[in-house]
Amino acid sequence: MNTSTASSPALHQSRFVTRWLNAKDSRSQELENISQLSMSKASFTEILQKEIAQGATINAAMRRLRNLVLACLIKRDLHGNADLHEVISTISDFADFVIQTHLQHLMQEMLEIHGQPCGEESGEPQELIVLGMGKLGGHELNVSSDIDLIFCYSENGETLANSQQRCLSNHEFFSRLGKKLIAAISEITEDGFSFRVDMALRPNGNSGPLVASFGMVEDYFLVQGREWERYAWVKARAITGRPDHITSLEKIIFPFVYRRYLDYGVIESLRNMHHQIRAEVVRQETRHPDRGINVKLGRGGIREVEFLAQVFQLIRGGRESVLRDRSTRATLLTLAEKGILDQHIVDQLMTAYVFLRDVEHRLQYLDDAQTHIFPANIDDQHLVAQMMGFADVHSLNAVLIPHMQFVAEQFDAIFKDKSDQEDDALNTSNMSAPDANETIIAHLQSLDFLEIEEVAQRLSSTWQSAKMQALPEASQQKLAALIHSALKTISNQNDGQAVTVHRLLDFMEHIARRTAYLSLLSEFPHALQRVIRMMHASDWAAKFLNRHPILLDELLDESVLHQAPDWNVFSNEVKTLMEEQAGDVEAQLDSLRELHHALLFRLLAQDLEGKVSVEHLADSLSKLADVMVEAVVQAAWKTIANRHCEIPKFAVIAYGKLGGKELSYASDLDLIFLYDDDDQDAPALYAKLAQRFITWMTTHTSSGVLFDIDIALRPDGASGLMVSSVQAFERYQEKSAWLWEHQALTRARFCAGDSSIGARFEAIREHVLRLSRDTEQLKIDVVSMRKKMRDANVNRSEFYDLKHDHGGMIDIEFIVQYLVLLHAHDYPELTGNIGNIALLKLCGKLGLIDAELANETANSYRLLRKYQHNIRLQGEERARVHLDKVATAVQSSEALWDKLFKTAT
Repeated sequence: MNTSTASSPALHQSRFVTRWLNAKDSRSQELENISQLSMSKASFTEILQKEIAQGATINAAMRRLRNLVLACLIKRDLHGNADLHEVISTISDFADFVIQTHLQHLMQEMLEIHGQPCGEESGEPQELIVLGMGKLGGHELNVSSDIDLIFCYSENGETLANSQQRCLSNHEFFSRLGKKLIAAISEITEDGFSFRVDMALRPNGNSGPLVASFGMVEDYFLVQGREWERYAWVKARAITGRPDHITSLEKIIFPFVYRRYLDYGVIESLRNMHHQIRAEVVRQETRHPDRGINVKLGRGGIREVEFLAQVFQLIRGGRESVLRDRSTRATLLTLAEKGILDQHIVDQLMTAYVFLRDVEHRLQYLDDAQTHIFPANIDDQHLVAQMMGFADVHSLNAVLIPHMQFVAEQFDAIFKDKSDQEDDALNTSNMSAPDANETIIAHLQSLDFLEIEEVAQRLSSTWQSAKMQALPEASQQKLAALIHSALKTISNQNDGQAVTVHRLLDFMEHIARRTAYLSLLSEFPHALQRVIRMMHASDWAAKFLNRHPILLDELLDESVLHQAPDWNVFSNEVKTLMEEQAGDVEAQLDSLRELHHALLFRLLAQDLEGKVSVEHLADSLSKLADVMVEAVVQAAWKTIANRHCEIPKFAVIAYGKLGGKELSYASDLDLIFLYDDDDQDAPALYAKLAQRFITWMTTHTSSGVLFDIDIALRPDGASGLMVSSVQAFERYQEKSAWLWEHQALTRARFCAGDSSIGARFEAIREHVLRLSRDTEQLKIDVVSMRKKMRDANVNRSEFYDLKHDHGGMIDIEFIVQYLVLLHAHDYPELTGNIGNIALLKLCGKLGLIDAELANETANSYRLLRKYQHNIRLQGEERARVHLDKVATAVQSSEALWDKLFKTAT
């Protein structure tokens, strides 16, 4: 025996290692040699073959190797040469090695006796797929742990047996193979065992068949799969099997585990599961009051960290593939990267998790026992503390307990029951009772509601509707609790209480059958509060949320909601997703809409709370549209099979509101398409791209629509080609375009696509705008065009139309366009696409119009836009107000119009 190793106090704190070393003198030196470096699958193979060469059976050799691996990890860990990652990765690699090696050996034996199992439909050879579950699936196995396994195979069929072999069905073949594999790994011999094996997670548990075909697994998920099994199958990792069969199995597993929508209902399911676990722990603690801390299942223990990570996987994994990682640690890091959990919280959770897992390992190092509970023996407690580097257990607890308290606090923040129903709350019973209306009125009176009769009538009719009464009891209870909570908030509003209730109940009726949304609002009360504020502020916002309730998720993180968009990050996110989903157009269309709606919704939330000006909002909405247009151009081009180049020589030019960066929430996009490509097939290919682009933008999917597209401003209008070459566009603008098309050009800009074509367009645009024009003829033409527009939009109401009436927004826009077309020949700075307000002030500064009048008109335009924006937020189609609200403001724009166009009017 090597005396230096034998006398190592850290190593001999492990009784398992001590017993193992003392059983054979040569082991001390062997351990000293092997523990110099971390172990790998190559070293496992080398040591196993050496044992077999010396006469050991594969089972005996594997068990001896297991004890050596465990002793090596204990030594490296306690001597500070291995961290948690090495320990759990090495033991997980070893478990994989054990399974793969034994299975290969046993499969060969079975093939010799029964022949090759084959699929009855495909005729392909079949293999046993061993799924690692739990910590093995996550590649985070404990040093002394069961391995949770599930056995699957692809197809039913039978073996191709010769005359000397006995034919078996595939099911019988793999059942026998599975039993042999379990025995090979877990049977206790004089050399111990390799791993304890637990098969309880398979479909139907211990009462179910040992192996299952893919068809059996799929049927089980569809008919019997329970919520807790979704949690378990998150970790499922194929350790053996053909790659194509594994891929097929994952296509069965993922729809069961991950929902396409954001599944907040899983919080309640995991909460219930956790309650059952905690109840069992409490029972055990009651029976054995002398037991110490349970670092796995106790409050603030390892399981709560795992739940914290996996709840977000189950909520979001269906939509975000990055959250499907099986590792708890990797998932926590992803939650921080995506801003789902704060970085400092994840850092502390990771620190706590590592510390708890290290303590768990020391508990197991004592006797190679699968335990997570501090021993009752005080001497053993001190041994564990010393292995952790502490003088005694009290010093250890001074660090351990705060870690567990932090984990518990974070767990409670997500999982604690948010319901706060009082005895006198509105609930399913009293809202369904014969005197429900009286109960509702009394409740509204207690809240000091202002519009009691109207609100009570709406509440009663909504609750008594057939749609609501047909809901499951659980959904009714959630809905009643949400309504009760919402009424308390709405009662504090000074105005519009009834309107807010109507909008909110419209929304509740819309989402009533979608339990995930009810769960989200129940689990995150602050999200419900924000929904109420948004619905109080804006009918358009309420209807937008009705159309896209999936956006509720955006309300959860206040810090993200108020962040200004990082356009580079967002653009890269869109591009990456389009590349990941290449080939699946339906998924791409949905993803584009979801990303667009989510960012638009964030801008809407900032707008409603007064965080952004109308001008800044328009800039952001225009930039958002630019990003989406660019993404669609590039993604749609890749769907054109006969394309002649990978990057299209194609550009999208924006006119109108997008061109002037004055986009609003529901604006159409006025676009034209240009190309610059000499290839003979270019015109047809780019026409196909333009058509596909419009289809991608305007198609209604389950996620809604992106934008309506208007291409009427293309050369020759509706009778013209959908796409134009740059040369043809230039000729048209110089020789054939109408004045109104030059007016439109003042607000046009390159939007997306080939930037060199964009530069060509900008040069053409500047050249055309700087053409010399006859002043009087220009006046006549502008006034004539304005008259046509006014005649087409006659206002017969008593209100002032902010857009169309004299002195309104279109008048101001025509003024700017006229000034640019008249003076850009001498003042090239007027061709800058800087917006109507800036151009008006520039004209004043240049002395082209009265500077004071220019500033007043600019301010008038800003005010009219603000009024228009606020009216549109209330869902009104026409932006009209009492004239006295804007009379003073529009006097300046009327005066400027009269001054410029009096001779032509």
